[in-house]
Amino acid sequence: MKKRIIIGVCATVAVILALTLVQALVVPKYIDNPEGLLVGEYYSEAGGHDVIFVGDCEVYESFIPAVLWEKHGISSYVRGSAQQLAWQSYYLLEETFEYETPQVVVFNVLALKYGTPQSEAFNRMTLDSMKWSSSKLEAVKASMTEEENFLDYVFPILRFHSRITDLSGDDFKYIFNAKKVSHSGYLMQKNIVPLTEEMDEGRNLRDYTLPEGAMDYLDKMKELCEENGSELVLIKSPTNSWAYWWYDEWDEQVREYAEENELAYYNFIDKTEEIGIDYSTDTYDAGVHLNVYGAEKMTDYFGNILKENHGLSDLTHGDAVVAAWETRVKEYYDERNE
Repeated sequence: MKKRIIIGVCATVAVILALTLVQALVVPKYIDNPEGLLVGEYYSEAGGHDVIFVGDCEVYESFIPAVLWEKHGISSYVRGSAQQLAWQSYYLLEETFEYETPQVVVFNVLALKYGTPQSEAFNRMTLDSMKWSSSKLEAVKASMTEEENFLDYVFPILRFHSRITDLSGDDFKYIFNAKKVSHSGYLMQKNIVPLTEEMDEGRNLRDYTLPEGAMDYLDKMKELCEENGSELVLIKSPTNSWAYWWYDEWDEQVREYAEENELAYYNFIDKTEEIGIDYSTDTYDAGVHLNVYGAEKMTDYFGNILKENHGLSDLTHGDAVVAAWETRVKEYYDERNE
């Protein structure tokens, strides 16, 4: 009897280990789509940041923590991801406060245009690499489209088992350790594809009211920052393209919200000349997103704002933090100058 129990336990453990191994093999490794790895890279650097950015592509391609440190002595991390929705930003921020308490939290407001779940593919790029916690649990529940199943997030093998016939060498190479793709959350783009014609304005909308669901989560972010003693700062990145048009009507609603709640709001769309952004050299996709050269200008400009308006001048950091940033700055320039 005892022997049968031992054999049964061993068999169960063997099955669990085998399924765990297969699951690790079949989940996407995002080698050709590195945005899916950004959220998970935070944990190795968590703690001790003066500033945390949350938001979509307009933060992880516009703000460079290595440059913010080098030029302004500000320690920061970009917790961005592709099409990061307002509730995803909230739950990532909630999770972040379990690791650290930044002086300033920066949220890019473009995501406020979405009031409902959008896409499983983008959900996965934000949620899959979050560590399991109550924050991830709630983020998954808030983000799922009608076609998605909660158990597919708990056990990804249920969703991706069909990939077993399409495995590549990268699936084995990165089975337990994901490829590092960012610099403290910044995803470097070095290509230059200039804006060659005037940006077309977005199409007319029947209703310009920002969705209640998104604004509710902005309220939650504000309250979360207040509870933790962090200042919430709202921004709109300088790019404004046909792909991600920012309407004046939306801008006015955010300005009113910021004034009513005594928050700072910076819309950089009309500040490109002052920032020094040149759309013939500073974008990698014809004006939709900044490349590294434009992001360096944006980061330096915003660093001055953080110092002058938000109490981030004359900061002091311990020797370990300084040494870590010396390494990160070197890694950043090594890739930039390849």
